[in-house]
Amino acid sequence: MNSRERLLMALDRGQPDRLPVTTHHLMPYFLDKYMNGIGEAEFFEFFSLDPVTWVWDQKADEAAGCYWTAIEADAVGGGLRWIVSDEWRIETEAVSGSRNKATRYNIVTPEATLTMVLEESSQSTWVVEKLIKQKSQIELIDKYAPRTLCDVDAVNRTADDTATRGIVRGSVPGFEIYGQPGCWQDAAVLYGIERLLMQTFDDPTWVHELLDILKRRKIVNVESMKGARFDLIEHGGGDASSTVISPKIFEEFVAPYDREVIAAARGVGQRVVYHTCGGMMPILEQIADMGPDAMETFTPPSLGGDTDLREAKRRIGDCVCMIGGFDQARFFQGCAPQETRLAVRRCFEDAGLGGGFILAPSDHFFDADVELIKAFAEEATTCTYS
Repeated sequence: MNSRERLLMALDRGQPDRLPVTTHHLMPYFLDKYMNGIGEAEFFEFFSLDPVTWVWDQKADEAAGCYWTAIEADAVGGGLRWIVSDEWRIETEAVSGSRNKATRYNIVTPEATLTMVLEESSQSTWVVEKLIKQKSQIELIDKYAPRTLCDVDAVNRTADDTATRGIVRGSVPGFEIYGQPGCWQDAAVLYGIERLLMQTFDDPTWVHELLDILKRRKIVNVESMKGARFDLIEHGGGDASSTVISPKIFEEFVAPYDREVIAAARGVGQRVVYHTCGGMMPILEQIADMGPDAMETFTPPSLGGDTDLREAKRRIGDCVCMIGGFDQARFFQGCAPQETRLAVRRCFEDAGLGGGFILAPSDHFFDADVELIKAFAEEATTCTYS
């Protein structure tokens, strides 16, 4: 099998020629520091991993008065573009006094200006000032925020270029500037997870209103993916994990909204993976019942999760493909190659039975020993089903 055939068979819960092995997002920091700045395609070729090509192509809904604009170069260094409208303008300014580079985003609407501050390092970008500061501000988002659409032609050009080398993966878009795929996850980014959790008790009606606004925006985008040759799109997020929220909150505030987005995606022919980087065991069936084709990241306890791969396979392995399960913190640094190989073999023995399993790190990694990644990839190729 080629990599594309191998990954697709596993996603469809089949048994390929051997264990598919890949990774999640590749961090530019890692590629620059450890791989002399090579590109992602070169990374997969160097390690003989099964490639995943990520596509983020979006377009403005011109019929709704939306268009692309460029951020001023002297404010944040140039290169960033956003979809805006005359009623949703984005202005930026540098923020001084931070150890890291910080940028304030001012979103100007006809009624008020919303603000958000991001900081960034060589490794990552994060939110230090949440966009939603007052509950009433969600009305501005609902009324004025542009809704992005999938650029189907651009996605399909990437699919043509990828051919048999691997799969094309996309995402349910998060809120522009900084957001994430899941409805609850996006709300946590915009409002703050601690405050959001408190409001599920103090003002659940408002939380449902916010989640509904985000859900409707996401469904518009997902429905525009019809005809786009993604092989997999990501939904969910770590703030929906059981190490952050209870199964009861998941049932009431996560599942109803994310289930509708998943249904919309599958309705236009897209496979969906639900991403939960954190605890999963108490909510395995709740996630699977939302209808995704695959689930990730099956983070082990040694990395702050709670996954028992063998038990997870027993409980939900017959209805979803499982992706992840590997502890990149312990076995990509500071150990002997044989330990990495044994960790790969344990994952295969626990979750590989019958297929429907793709071995991957349990989310991102920034620092890693090249020789250990080689051991990870090489050992996976020896994990066959015969």
